[in-house]
This record gives sequence, structure tokens and C-alpha cells, in this order.
Amino acid sequence: MTALRTAMVYLGLAEDDKRYDEYDEDYDAAGPEVQDEEYAAEVTPIRRVQSAPAVRDVEVTQMNRITTIHPSTYNDARAIGESFRSNTPVIMNLSDMDDSDAKRLVDFAAGLVFGLHGSIERVTNKVFLLSPEHIEVDAEGGEPHQPRALFNQS
Repeated sequence: MTALRTAMVYLGLAEDDKRYDEYDEDYDAAGPEVQDEEYAAEVTPIRRVQSAPAVRDVEVTQMNRITTIHPSTYNDARAIGESFRSNTPVIMNLSDMDDSDAKRLVDFAAGLVFGLHGSIERVTNKVFLLSPEHIEVDAEGGEPHQPRALFNQS
């Protein structure tokens, strides 16, 4: 039994099975010249398939539209998502909704802007601005730009 096989048995990586001892003896008898020989194998080329890039480039255009949406139920989330997905800033006015649905919609919007690398800002208590990645929002106080982070509702 070779030293490698003995170590593998000791570590529990192989069984102490005598059936393989004859293979170890054949390998030891062949000597190091078996290890030095080079074997060439035929290589089959792999056909490359064009795939979509993992990161999409956002086309930066001049902003000429902002969408304002006054949802009354959670079902209006689709309109918010479609507008934001087309790189249009969205003002979401939740004043017509009850608090539980409004919270669900803010959670939806936070996930939406996170997934599309945008930002969400609270304008008033129930009004939020969702801005796409290429739009930078400057606060009224002239505060320095902070890195984008997840929206905290508390």
C-alpha cells in the first residue's frame, strides 16, 4: 500500500480494502516514468452561445417627464412599477390609502428601487419620490450627496 493510500485510510477518506493493493503495486513497479509521460487528448471545441449581459447599461437621456401616481389600492402598484421600470421618475402620493396598504406599497417601492439601482425619498408624510439610477436628487438644504441605501420606514 502506498503512503498516499495509507494516509487516506487513516483520515477516513478511503476504505482499507485489499482489492486495490494490486493496483498500487503495479503503479509502484512502473516507477516515476509513468508520471513524466505526456498524454495528448483530442479537444472538442465548445460552441459559444451569445447571452445577454449580466449588467445592463442604462441609457442616459435628458429627463423630460415625471409621473405622478395617486394609488387608491395596492393593485395600483403595477402602474408604479411599469413607470419606474421605463426609467421615469415617479411621485407616489399615498394620501388616499389606508396605512396598512400604504406601508405595503412603500415596501414594494423600496424593493423596486433596490432591484433597479434607483433611490426613494420621502417628500412629505405620505408622498415619496422614486428616482431611477441616472437621476440625482438634490435636497433643498444643499446637503452633501449620501450614498444610496435601503429605505427605512421607521
